Amino acid sequence: MPFVSEIQRQSDFNHFPSTTPIVIDNGASSFRIGWAGESDPRVIFRNIVQRPRHKATGETVTIVGDHDPSLMKYFDCTRSGPRSAFDGNVVYQFENMEYVLDFGFDRLGATGPEIDHPILITECVCNPVQSRSKMAELLFETYGVPSIAYGVDAAFSYMYNQQLGICDKDGLAICPGFTATHVIPFIDGEPLYKGCCRTNIGGYHVTDSLKQLLSLKYPHHMTQFTWEKVEDLKMEHCYIASDYASEAQLFQKGTKEVEEKTRCWQLPWIPPPTEEPPSEEEIARKAAIKEKQGQRLREMAEAKRSSRINELENEVRGLEFLLHQLVQVSEVDIPSFLSETGYVSKQEIESALTKTTQSLRKAKGERKDDQAETEDHTDATNEKFHLINVPDDMLSPEQIKEKRRQLFLKTTSEGRQRAKQKRYEEELERERRSQLDEERRMENPELYLEELYVKYKELSEKVEQRKRIKTNGGHTNGNNLSGVGRGERLNAAQRERMRLLTTAAFDRGKGEDTFGARDEDWQLYKLMSKDNNDDDDEGPDEDEAELVRLSSRLQDIDPTFVLKSDVQPTEVPKFRPLTKEDFQIVMGVERFRCPEILFHPNWIGVDQTGLDEMTGVSLRRLPSYSDDIAERLTNSVLITGGSCLFPGMRERLEAGIRMIRPCGSPIRVVRALDPVLDAWRGASVYAAASQFTTQTFSRMDYYEKGEDWLRRYQLRYSL
Repeated sequence: MPFVSEIQRQSDFNHFPSTTPIVIDNGASSFRIGWAGESDPRVIFRNIVQRPRHKATGETVTIVGDHDPSLMKYFDCTRSGPRSAFDGNVVYQFENMEYVLDFGFDRLGATGPEIDHPILITECVCNPVQSRSKMAELLFETYGVPSIAYGVDAAFSYMYNQQLGICDKDGLAICPGFTATHVIPFIDGEPLYKGCCRTNIGGYHVTDSLKQLLSLKYPHHMTQFTWEKVEDLKMEHCYIASDYASEAQLFQKGTKEVEEKTRCWQLPWIPPPTEEPPSEEEIARKAAIKEKQGQRLREMAEAKRSSRINELENEVRGLEFLLHQLVQVSEVDIPSFLSETGYVSKQEIESALTKTTQSLRKAKGERKDDQAETEDHTDATNEKFHLINVPDDMLSPEQIKEKRRQLFLKTTSEGRQRAKQKRYEEELERERRSQLDEERRMENPELYLEELYVKYKELSEKVEQRKRIKTNGGHTNGNNLSGVGRGERLNAAQRERMRLLTTAAFDRGKGEDTFGARDEDWQLYKLMSKDNNDDDDEGPDEDEAELVRLSSRLQDIDPTFVLKSDVQPTEVPKFRPLTKEDFQIVMGVERFRCPEILFHPNWIGVDQTGLDEMTGVSLRRLPSYSDDIAERLTNSVLITGGSCLFPGMRERLEAGIRMIRPCGSPIRVVRALDPVLDAWRGASVYAAASQFTTQTFSRMDYYEKGEDWLRRYQLRYSL
């Protein structure tokens, strides 16, 4: 399987003798591997595995640990997310663990099929024997390792810092890791695992909480909150508050100190291009182009008009010539002559000539006076409907159809003329009323305004009452609240139809259905379809129209008039362009709220104790618990692990332990020299000692003694 990673491969694997142990710090967050006796591990990467498919070839590739993000555009990761070999802090997916070990040994420089070096690998406190046995089986049978030793990462870190003089032989090691937090008591440099305490909370939960808070606060930028980026934000900006309640109240008040504690993360933002006003040269150039286009359109229109005039003139000359020839034809030969021209009668030719002449005048732009225009309109109407007055026996079947069509068109045209005349008369009437209304206002403005207000109030109440009746039927439910039954919302015509239907169903619902056998049964449909002219809801509401007119009039003459409206106009949201501030992620309360779950796991649903309370639980679990032992242990409390890097962790933990210990007890909390790498460095120092070989068990011991030997195996840290 090909591997994709940006970690360089070591080339000096064969330079180390086979007796040099390989030290592995197998953490749930990071995998660290190197040679015993060295100060730093050779290879460090995230302890995750991902197996996406290549978009082009479809081949499945294995990506272990850190990788170049630019390479991910070539792979389809929708069905394969990052996977870990850990469940909590215990290894259980040994298929993924094999990928991780393959990658670690490969980057360390291993080239052969076997790893001919002893292995010292870290594990969690009280690791289940099944997980330890599977790990031994993987290392012995797959990689051919000669011998293995297991040790606890927190114990190696405590031993390493004890050698540096940071902590004493008697003390407590508090290790807030990636998925769990452990407290291990040490007496004379050896861990007492019977007094250990564990809480299933760690750095993973802090990062996940911060990711959720930021996603809820900025839902439009959720794609920016990747796990790696949120992890970086956590380690860069989060801190432990010395007093959470007072810190939260401080942020609630919003003082100047809060502004200093607030951090801002600027997302990538490209300002929109600013539109500069066009220059005078650009304006002149566009005007010239527009004028040129307009001139071209005018020329095209003039050419089209000239062509149209020529066509009409030719048609007029043709019709005049046809009439001149018709005069010279005898009465007997007229039908045969007309049959060749396509016209029925001389009147039709004259009508076509008149129509063509009018079109020619219109094309040339010639105007006539109103009287001539009216006469021409009447003549044109008569000529347009020339078949109406011709008897049917003188027309062919096609002409009869045309006559009926002309009759219909003439009736419709006359109806439109009457409607137009009616609207014209109504407009004159409105102007006359407006003129009279204005004269009344000029005579007595105060009285006129008072009358308008009285009439406006009466019409408003009348319209509102009608709307209530239309909506609620004029009924109440006993609490002065309008009912909303469907029957109450029906108007009179609808209620009458429902009554007729109900009566018909009641009268004919029994026995044999004989509805329709009698002629009077069909009268029911006529009654149901009959319009109720007396119902005000069926016709136009003149009161509302008059109310609108009065409102407009009052707004014109009285500036203090306020229009009553039941429905307030909704303001259309205005879209503004995005600015730089819209792409800023502000971290305030989140900085100390997320790490606080290390002391209050119940905030995220984990019903367990926090870091400070774990100390008291661990002390009470000691087999020979006494105040003297407790004082010696609390006088040297070492915090190690990646989650203890938060600022304020040491002070907050010391204050929490002081709350659960008697007054005057010596309490000293120190942080490891390097909380992240001290576990590997301590294991490296331990594996480099000459007595290390006595602490390992070989492949032969594994095959002979089996799982029972692994169950009793325990590493001694004082060599």
